[in-house]
Order: sequence, then structure tokens, then C-alpha cells
Amino acid sequence: MRRFALLLFFGLALGQTLLPVEKLGLTFREEGGAWVYQGGGKRFVYVPGVGWAEPLGAELPPPQEGLFPLEALKALGHFRVPEAGVRFGEKPKGLRVVLDLPAPYPAEPREERGKAGATLYLPYLAPDLLKAPWPPGLKARVRFLPEATELALRAERGQLYYRLFPLEDPPRLVLDLYLLAPEVEEVLAPGVRYREVYGFTPEPLRLYLVEAERGRLLPVGTPGKRALPRDLAPGALAVLNGGYFDPKTGTPIGLWVQDGVTVAYPYGRVALLWDGFSFFLGFPQFVAEVVGPRGERARVGVNASRARYTAHTVPGLVGREGEAVALVEGDRVKAILPAPAELPPGLWALSFPKGSPPFPLAVGDRLSLYARLDPPFRYALEGGPLLLKEGRYAYDPAKENFKDPRPLQAVALQAAVAWTREGRLWLVVSEPTTPGVLARALLSLGAWNALRMDGGGSAQLWVRGALRSPYQGSPRPVVSALALYLE
Repeated sequence: MRRFALLLFFGLALGQTLLPVEKLGLTFREEGGAWVYQGGGKRFVYVPGVGWAEPLGAELPPPQEGLFPLEALKALGHFRVPEAGVRFGEKPKGLRVVLDLPAPYPAEPREERGKAGATLYLPYLAPDLLKAPWPPGLKARVRFLPEATELALRAERGQLYYRLFPLEDPPRLVLDLYLLAPEVEEVLAPGVRYREVYGFTPEPLRLYLVEAERGRLLPVGTPGKRALPRDLAPGALAVLNGGYFDPKTGTPIGLWVQDGVTVAYPYGRVALLWDGFSFFLGFPQFVAEVVGPRGERARVGVNASRARYTAHTVPGLVGREGEAVALVEGDRVKAILPAPAELPPGLWALSFPKGSPPFPLAVGDRLSLYARLDPPFRYALEGGPLLLKEGRYAYDPAKENFKDPRPLQAVALQAAVAWTREGRLWLVVSEPTTPGVLARALLSLGAWNALRMDGGGSAQLWVRGALRSPYQGSPRPVVSALALYLE
């Protein structure tokens, strides 16, 4: 190998590429003091110190025993395919090879996954493939044949995945190679297993998930208090981080129903709703009303579901110009302010047209908020955006109350709840990606419905008290989580 590298270097320095005959599909032997090379139905004979005997009179670069000049074969018309330039781009799990073509690629795109090796025949002469920076663990063998460049690939560990597809204007052929770590499957209990698998988007995305055919899923946590998901549910088989919360106060953002009791109110995003082991996704149909100091009642909207009278439960600016805001602590009106007004943590507010409350209202009056799901569900936890709906890609954050799209555009850890058409529940965390890519990866694995939960630093999957999903740094304490228990 060292001798070949030195000869190749000197050959390139002299304007020629000397390659081992096996890389050119040739054989070599000595015969009567001559060097004989054969392959592709042709014969080449070189006499050391004299020159080429076959073809006679050829003005070609000389060979060196088992090495043959690529330029000689090109000059003799040995190759019956056009030559292509080659460029490389390194990727996180592999390598991108781009062939610059003289004309559009004549074949269909293709891909292959889950194998230890593959052999590709590219219908071009691509000498610069010899310069490829193959990733560690991937063995490659290149041969230049009369009708193709043969590329034989083998993964020393794990599996190989490749995509071969053309691009136009100008014509190019792209080969994406990925070396993937082995997948994992571990039985946790009857009907429950932990898996590490790849979804394809078409790029591979590693997912860390607990799959359950049965069990009991509970929302756990306490508003205003943060802890690691494992500490929110001691004894749970698996725990996935839950919904959104205000980072300063720990106030939940979005619907949270725990054993029939409303812990937090809707924020205008899709929620996971369930009883037993039957799960649904949708915008919560929430009926809310306020009760005044003398028992008066008025229907109200909640948070992003605004109405003439709107209850607000998430800290921050509430109300709009032309409205007034009653700040309520417990069940007593603490202040009535012009809108927009700052809602402090631990309080809720009622906004209404200035001078037109739903009933006479003054500071110190009793004011209570009551709400219920219609139809009722025993458990609910709001997340969002929706990723999949009945086997179709459904990611569209513009349909939900996401005022700042930037967090959803960042490449970060993602968490989701999903299930298959057969009813198998998935608690999922992915390696860093975006929600839209996660949706396509889940779809490629057969998910039927899927909802994103809080992502980034909050995304965590714990199994029997151990963190199984990837994480950089220390895991972030969260306010809510989804805990899976055995029945």
C-alpha cells in the first residue's frame, strides 16, 4: 500500500496516474521479457527499455510492472463512458459525493438501507473518486471499468444507507453515503419495549422511543415546580417530558387535565386527550365561564381563544387596546387596569370592553373561573404543533398559537407522542432536527398520529430512571411529563 501511494504520488507529479491493474479491471503477467496487460477484450504489451509493442507505435506513458497509466487507457479509447468530475462534502453521519456530468443522468434515483455493504456501478469514468475522504468504519474499493466506475462499499460495523439521485441545471449526480450505528431493541415488560431506530426523511434520523401496546399513561407534575421527568414519576417504567411552561415562573402553558381536574387552561394549540389507553389529538373544545360576586355567570374565551370576555392564565401582557383587565388573585379582584396589562405569575385575569364588564365588578369582589372539556376527558396535555394526522403529514404551526416561529426552526432535540394505526403508543425523542423533519421520520416508520411536546433542552426520555435519549450537558428540569406505568 505504501509503495502504491508513493508511485501514485510520483505518477501524478509527472502528469500521469499509475494505478494497480486490478483497479482498472486488467490482469498483468510477464511473458518473454515483456509486460502483458489484458482486460475489457483488449491486450497491451510493453517491453521495458523499448516501448509499447501493442499497440504498435503508440506514444503512451510507460507502465511500471503491476501499475498501469490511466492516461494510456483513456488515449486508447478503452473507456466507453464519459468522464465526470468529482467533488466531496462531509456530512454528520457520512459523506456526499457529487459527480459533475457532461449530460443528464440517464437512470432513475435509488436508495438502499439496512445492509452491511453495497456495490454501485456509476456509468462514468470518475478518477477523482480515489481522493474521497471515506468516513472511518467505511471501507471502499474503486475500480475503473470500460463501461462504469465500480464502487464497492462495506460498513465495518452497523449498517450502510445510500441515496443516489440526479440534479439538473447543471447536470449532477449526487451520492449520499451514511454509516449508521446499530439499531437497539430491548424488552422492558410484556407488550412494552425500548427501541433506537432510524426514520428516513430521506436522510436518516435516529429516534429513541418506548413502544407500548398496553399500560397506563398519566400526566405528572405540579404547576410552578420544576424537576427532572424521572423525579416527577418515581417508579414509572418510562417518562417523557410534557408540555410548555413559562421558564421564569414554571407556569404551565396549555391545557392540562389530571384525573378530571383542570390544572391549566388551553393556549390555542393541539392537545393529547385520552381515557384509558385510547388517545386522541385535537384543539380542546373547552367551555369556560366566570362567576361574579352575586352568582352571575358569563361565558368566556380562554387565552388565545378570545371572545368578548376572555380569561387569561399565562403570565405576560394580556388584553388589547380599548379593553380593561381585572387581575384576580385566588378568587378576589386585586386590580382593574387599562389593557394591555401585565399579568403577574400566580394570578389570572379577565379582559372585557372598557366600561362593559360582564356584570358589575369592583376591586375586592369575588370572581371565579370554571371550565370543562366538552366532551370530557379524564386526561389531557397540550403540546403542539401537530405532526401527523391519520397517517398524513400535518405539520403547520401557523394553524396554532405559536407567535415566535424561531424555536420551531432551530435544529434541536425533539420530543413527541405518537401511535400507530394498530394502537401502539410511542414516547419519542429524536436526535437534533426540526419538527417538520421529525414528522416525516415518524411517518416513514408507520406512525398514524403524532404530536410534538416541548423540545430543545426539555426533550428527555427516561426509562427505569435512566436517561436514554441523547443530551448535551445537564438535563433540564420541567414542569410536566407523561409517565407510563404498567397496568
